[in-house]
Amino acid sequence: MRATLGRVADAFEDADLAAYYDLINGFGDDDRFYLGLVLAATAVLDVGCGTGTLLKAARAGGHEGRLVGLDPAEGMLLQARRDPGVDWVRGDLGTVAFDGEFDLVVMTGHAFQVFLTDDEVRAQFTAIRRALTPDGRFAFETRDPGARAWERWTPENGTEVVGHGGERVRVEHFVESVVDGLVTMTETFSSPDWPEPRVDRGTLRFTDAEHLDALLRDTGFDVAERYGSWDRTPPTATSREIITIARPGPRPAARRR
Repeated sequence: MRATLGRVADAFEDADLAAYYDLINGFGDDDRFYLGLVLAATAVLDVGCGTGTLLKAARAGGHEGRLVGLDPAEGMLLQARRDPGVDWVRGDLGTVAFDGEFDLVVMTGHAFQVFLTDDEVRAQFTAIRRALTPDGRFAFETRDPGARAWERWTPENGTEVVGHGGERVRVEHFVESVVDGLVTMTETFSSPDWPEPRVDRGTLRFTDAEHLDALLRDTGFDVAERYGSWDRTPPTATSREIITIARPGPRPAARRR
């Protein structure tokens, strides 16, 4: 599991903070899971690509097809663009449209959890379905709410890294509230070398598998594969992840207004 919670706020618009992202988040089992999928695909869109770790690894691993990384945070993309072998695009699926161009779309790093309402999720899923070829796949993950991950998001479980300039940086999280599946927290970056800490606030949504599958069906997806951990074991009552690979199914009926 990644050491940080993901981009719970807009901290990584800041290029200086974005420079710490890869130090905090090493290349882990989740990256290896997605890398296998990317290497087997011809054209790949990474939604919320961050610093581009996954697509950079795919290119370094011999992927010769089309790789597109999409992210709204300029600070993250400044890190990603140090590798020119990928098409890095600033924006999100509400501002950048794709039409039948990819046989794989991925959304990694628990980025799915920043969408806080069903309507936001449906908009994302609809845009992703449009971006896929008819036989394409959409792979993403969300934390299983049954594992109550937020109970471990405490200052004493913070992470420390040494920056490229030798400075020590600590990242801590503090949960402010848990209401109806929405977990609101602060994320604090601090260093003895800084005049003051940088504090951001944000909210993540926890969605169970049943509701997740209903949202996928609403937007024309069928679940092709489902795992509870990165070693591809099936979900259990103690799984920390809901890992989904979905395929385009029948077009959904128009929703009544």
